[in-house]
Amino acid sequence: MDAAVKEAAVDRFLREHPQMRQAACDHPALLGCADVAWSQIPGCPAGVEALLHALLDEVVGPEALRVLGNVLMDSVFHVSAAMPAALPFLIRLAAVPDIAVRPGLVDLLVVAALLSEPVDVDAEHQAPLFGTDRDHPERERCRAAFVAHADALRALLEDETLPDGPLGADDRDCLLKAMEPHR
Repeated sequence: MDAAVKEAAVDRFLREHPQMRQAACDHPALLGCADVAWSQIPGCPAGVEALLHALLDEVVGPEALRVLGNVLMDSVFHVSAAMPAALPFLIRLAAVPDIAVRPGLVDLLVVAALLSEPVDVDAEHQAPLFGTDRDHPERERCRAAFVAHADALRALLEDETLPDGPLGADDRDCLLKAMEPHR
């Protein structure tokens, strides 16, 4: 999905839900969100801050998550350059027990963790599909964000109040692996 399509999707969401444009990001999970220069990140629409805030809204949260997920992914194999900046907020929002989109946030974190894993350039099938870390520096930045927020992720992994119950073993292993410092 190219930048123009992402921008159009965010603009459409904000036209349909104009109250999200004016909403203050004063929730503790979003501390620092207003300080991120979202529109300065290559391919990132300026409205990401409003989308993150909209995740807290029970009514528009599911649509905001869908749009945000598209913004944070460049393809089925690649996270966008905005994902590393969004991860701290996604991790903290996923820890909010009563947020309606919590299961979707956890799923997005698992996808980000999977797509942030280092690529074995010697593996015949990996490099052509995923590219190298040199070609996709956002993967390393995502890994750093997971490591930096390991305490919050550990708390999430220990939380048995997730709407769909505790995380499955594969998802748990994926997030645990993402928290490990990489060489």
